[in-house]
Amino acid sequence: MLNVMEERDIQVRGYSLRLPLDVVVLASANPEDYTNRGRIITPLKDRFGAEIRTHYPLELDDEIGVIEQEADLLATVPEYLLEILARFTRYTREHPAVDQRSGVSARFAIAGAETVAAAALHRSAVLGEEVPVARVVDLESVIEVLRGKIEFESGEEGRELEILAHLLRKAVADTVREHLGGIDLGPFVATLEDGHPVVTGDRVSAADLLGSLPADEPVGMTVDAIAARLDADTDGERAAAVELALEGLFLARRIGKEADDEGQTVYG
Repeated sequence: MLNVMEERDIQVRGYSLRLPLDVVVLASANPEDYTNRGRIITPLKDRFGAEIRTHYPLELDDEIGVIEQEADLLATVPEYLLEILARFTRYTREHPAVDQRSGVSARFAIAGAETVAAAALHRSAVLGEEVPVARVVDLESVIEVLRGKIEFESGEEGRELEILAHLLRKAVADTVREHLGGIDLGPFVATLEDGHPVVTGDRVSAADLLGSLPADEPVGMTVDAIAARLDADTDGERAAAVELALEGLFLARRIGKEADDEGQTVYG
């Protein structure tokens, strides 16, 4: 590399090959404390005309934009789910239990989005849904997948999944406040208190989820308000929007949630 940049030639087994052309060399490298391998040696580094130090996206919208640009999504993933994953990624970068020298790259959120989409596609294939749409329940698959993409501080051994689950719940709660703030979700709470649980899960179709809601006017108006706020038009999108609202109520400790023996999630 030194010869190419300085002398414009290379030597192979004693033979010199001249390269009579202008050579521009671009290189990228991780920070030196990320790995101790592959560092650019100082004499070579000095010959680069500029050094650009990059950083993670500073704004949440930029983080979401990276996911949308780079993720290969095989199902419809509502933007608020991408926002949850973006917030989740940013929280892991700030958490003291995560080794920040190793960092939490943009690939963390990209892999999360692709995992959520894959879970939705799998459900639609099993249940025969025409259009796969990701829902909050699909986020459960993210933690196990993303655990291997970050490193934790040595004292946190055994708590990794617990920490990630906590940060994901925080991301969901913040997203619910951002998008559903101001909507009266009281009819959902009243319905559940009257003994009408809502059943969801990775084997529950959007139609079944919506069908488990009472057909009374207050609940219907609430569903319409949520759907309008989240631009949810199809049954799959409306079911995903309802599930986001229910999860927000659970995280606010206004309703309960538990898994039944069949692996379904019951809000009640």
